[in-house]
Amino acid sequence: MEFLLPILIGAIYAVCMGLIREPHRRRFNAMMVGGAGAAYLSGGGFGGWEILGTAVITYVAYRGLESWSFIGIAWLLHTAWDVLHHLKGNPILPFAHYSSFGCALCDPVIALWCFRGGPSWVSYVRSGMARRRTAAAQTPPE
Repeated sequence: MEFLLPILIGAIYAVCMGLIREPHRRRFNAMMVGGAGAAYLSGGGFGGWEILGTAVITYVAYRGLESWSFIGIAWLLHTAWDVLHHLKGNPILPFAHYSSFGCALCDPVIALWCFRGGPSWVSYVRSGMARRRTAAAQTPPE
């Protein structure tokens, strides 16, 4: 379950974010990953490197205000940060030993969604249903 649940959370995140209209969806996600980049500041265990890591992710997230690709890159940078914290033994949630590991599984799912342009799955499903209705209407009766 410690492998499946974080992946499911990433997928649910992508579906829920699809409910926000563009361009607000992209900007909101840039802010989300910028905030996620600061998650380890209160005790991540890498000293001054925590500030540098946060600064890099924040800059890439800022670039993400206008680009889904940068948001995806920022999520992958956060994934790398999660892996380092998991290996060092300073989880994102001090009371949950595998929380950084779970975050490292969740973040790439979100990054993949971002690299696809942060599509709205609701619109995707609706357009698929409309295509099927159109195809059914164009099929000649037997």
